Amino acid sequence: MTRYSRITGTGSYLPPRRVTNADLATELAARGVETSDEWIVERTGIRARHFAAADVVSSDLALQASQNALQAAGLQATDIDLIIVATSTPDMVFPSTACILQNKLGANGCAAFDVQAVCSGFVYALTVADAMIKAGAANKALVVGSEVFSRILDFSDRTTCVLFGDGAGAVVLEASATPGILASDLHADGKHVDILCVPGNVSGGDVLGTAFLKMDGQAVFKLAVGVLEQAARATLAKAELTEANIDWLIPHQANIRIMQSTAKRLKLSMDKVVVTVDQHGNTSAASIPLALDAAVRGGQVKKGDTLMLEGVGGGFTWGAVLLKL
Repeated sequence: MTRYSRITGTGSYLPPRRVTNADLATELAARGVETSDEWIVERTGIRARHFAAADVVSSDLALQASQNALQAAGLQATDIDLIIVATSTPDMVFPSTACILQNKLGANGCAAFDVQAVCSGFVYALTVADAMIKAGAANKALVVGSEVFSRILDFSDRTTCVLFGDGAGAVVLEASATPGILASDLHADGKHVDILCVPGNVSGGDVLGTAFLKMDGQAVFKLAVGVLEQAARATLAKAELTEANIDWLIPHQANIRIMQSTAKRLKLSMDKVVVTVDQHGNTSAASIPLALDAAVRGGQVKKGDTLMLEGVGGGFTWGAVLLKL
C-alpha cells in the first residue's frame, strides 16, 4: 500500500504582548526614530505584531503551539515519533530547539532536529516530514515554526524593525492511505545571501559582525514575487493540477504587496488568500503555520480544501507545498 501523509491537527501561539504600529511609533520616537501607523501600513499592510517577554524563548512558544496542534489531532505527545522545528532564532547555539521542545513536551526518545531556511523554514520542514513518513521512517510527525525575531531587530532601523513579530505555529502530520501532501518544490540560491541576513557569529565568547537583521527590502521584493510564482507553478505541475484547483493560498506573511502580486500572477482573487500579516507582522518560519491555524479555527479553511503554502526567505530560499486538508 502506498503511504501518504496528511495534516490531522493545527495549532498556534502568540505572546500576550500585542504591539500596534502606534505603540511601536511611540517606542521608536523615544530612541529618536521617526515612523507612523500610516507609513507602516502603506508599505507593508502591517498594523500590529506580538513581542515575547525577555525570558521567553522559541521553544516556549513552540510548546504552546504544539500542545494546541496535538489536542486538535486527538494525540498525546508520546504518540509523536518525529519532531522538526523550523527556526532562525533558536534557544541555543546547540542543542536544537527541537530537542528542547521534545523534553518540554515529554516526547523523549523520538527523532528531533531543526531546519534552518529562515522564512521558508516551515515549507522545508513540512516537505522533509512528508518524505520521512512516505519512506516509513516516521508515522506521526510534529512540524513546528517558531520565532522570537524581536531579539535580532535593530530598533534604530525603521526599515526592518517595523516588519517582524514573534509567534509559533504547528501541525501534526500523520501517515495516511489517502493523499494529503500532494506535491512540493524547494529551492535556494546562495548568491543572494547578502540581501537578507544576520551577519554575525560567536567566537571566543564574543559576537563577530552583528547580531542584528540586515535587509535590502527592494531586492527581496523583486526576487520574492518571481520565485514564489515559479515554485507554485512547479508544485502544481508535479500534482498535475492548475491554479483553478487552489481553494486557498497561504503564503509567507511578509508584506501585503508581495502577497497581492503573487496572487495576481497566479490569477487568484485576494478572497482566496489567507492574510494575517496585518495582525502578526512577519513571523518568519512561524508565519505560514500561524496563518493556517488561524484560518482553520476561524472557519475559512475546511477539511477537504486544497491549499497552496509557499514561502521565501534569507539564504535565499524558497518553496511551496500543495496539500489537501
